[in-house]
Amino acid sequence: MLSDPILITKNLNLWYGTNHALKDITMELPDKKTTAFIGPSGCGKSTLIRCFNRMNDLVDPCNITGSISYHGRELYGPDCDPVEIRMKIGMVFQKPNPFPKSIYENVAFGPRVHGIKDKCTLDQIVKESLTKAALWDEVCDRLSDSALGLSGGQQQRLCIARTLAVNPEIILMDEPCSALDPIATAKIEDLIDVLKQDYCVIIVTHSMSQASRVSDYTAFMYLGELIEYGETSQIFENPTVELTENYITGRFG
Repeated sequence: MLSDPILITKNLNLWYGTNHALKDITMELPDKKTTAFIGPSGCGKSTLIRCFNRMNDLVDPCNITGSISYHGRELYGPDCDPVEIRMKIGMVFQKPNPFPKSIYENVAFGPRVHGIKDKCTLDQIVKESLTKAALWDEVCDRLSDSALGLSGGQQQRLCIARTLAVNPEIILMDEPCSALDPIATAKIEDLIDVLKQDYCVIIVTHSMSQASRVSDYTAFMYLGELIEYGETSQIFENPTVELTENYITGRFG
């Protein structure tokens, strides 16, 4: 049991129509740590993290039972606003998806939506967010340029900055390096190591080496079930479930 988990799931089940995609997921996720979800394609990793910021609300038909609490507050309770949740629990997707706007406007977009209009305040948020995303030094002299002119790795860091601009507590990353080259991947991994000092970072990855490098905790999923979850060193060096060991050692998947 974690001393102060930021997210807790209890007996979480999800169906897409008749497809039982998540089966009785119970786990606690720590704050200011990085948790990696690993497992073969289609095992439910992305589906699970999309539950954490209610992205599955946009999928029809989708039925969820069980509980997810965030700071003790039920995420699927009647008094919980999905827009507010998505501000506090941000998502970075597999493929960089900058808006067809300037670099500045990409980062300022979220704060503007949430009512911040003062230019000095927006300037400060943009600079702080790009700095935290390790991008400021590369783009500070071309903030008015189109974000679509950035490299893939820069676009992904811009998307991270866009997430940071609305002051989240949790950053969800769904295979954020799968479309990037090794150099850009290394920059994102270094960034994750810095971000976890201030945020809860949850990453889905197919790379065993990436999970072992960047995460403090690792969860192995298979066919919609949480097979094993614990500190990354234990999962990779001394897994307690044979299925986990078989996956990590490349015997299947």
